[in-house]
Amino acid sequence: MKIYTKTGDLGKTSLIGGTKVPKSHLRIETYGTVDELNSYIGLAADLLADAGSKLVLKEIQDRLFTVGSSLACDPDKEPLMKIPDLVEKDVELLEKEIDRMNAVLPTMKFFVLPGGHAAVSTLHVVRCICRRAERLCVNMQEHDLFVDALVIKYINRLSDYLFVLARYTGHLLDVPEVPWKPRVS
Repeated sequence: MKIYTKTGDLGKTSLIGGTKVPKSHLRIETYGTVDELNSYIGLAADLLADAGSKLVLKEIQDRLFTVGSSLACDPDKEPLMKIPDLVEKDVELLEKEIDRMNAVLPTMKFFVLPGGHAAVSTLHVVRCICRRAERLCVNMQEHDLFVDALVIKYINRLSDYLFVLARYTGHLLDVPEVPWKPRVS
């Protein structure tokens, strides 16, 4: 099978189910951002030494393929297809991991500047991409384009998880957090 089909040469693509839409469609932008998020999670995982965190990130990547499938599907045709679904336990896993990591982290008393180590900085970039994916999902919802409410909840919790993972990674690497010190005139 060839990787190129030439079907997108005129700026259109097909949703799962066959519906043609412009490549600039909000649904395409949204699941493209989820794909970007998934790729950066792979990069972040490659930079981590902690096996447990790497395992959770692999699970998250799998869930993001589920999210991408949901977003890439024509919602009018989706009930007729076998598209994997998110479940509440997927959100609960993120919450459990956030609580586990927070149990060993010092209480936050200031905003932190991203940085200190490539792994920490990369996780903050991933968190920002996650927030963009969340904003796009909400934008879809506001434009009456179907997006499962659990997708928005999962992406929201994922950004929280990524923030805590960045702090936790810095903790494991013994990298001090750099507080943001606002300049006051």
